[in-house]
Amino acid sequence: MKTIWKFETPFQEKFKLEMPKDAQILCVQQDQKTFKPCIFAMVETENEIEERFFELYGTGHAMTFCFGSDRVYLGTYQYQKGDFIGHLFECF
Repeated sequence: MKTIWKFETPFQEKFKLEMPKDAQILCVQQDQKTFKPCIFAMVETENEIEERFFELYGTGHAMTFCFGSDRVYLGTYQYQKGDFIGHLFECF
């Protein structure tokens, strides 16, 4: 069954999340109930789980090498009323 899931993201430059295989990332934004940054993805609930790799950079922060060879921009969110503006990338 297809559905949309929310994945909270940690405040770490590099991190992994477990998602159903072939999850399609829809957007990145701060959840207004929990005030935590989240990835929203359309998933097939029957698919097996896989690890996916991400990087988070604040505006003006140096960007280091990716987990893999390529990175794809996913989105930007503001946290704590704009005190931190995070730019999220997925690495392959």
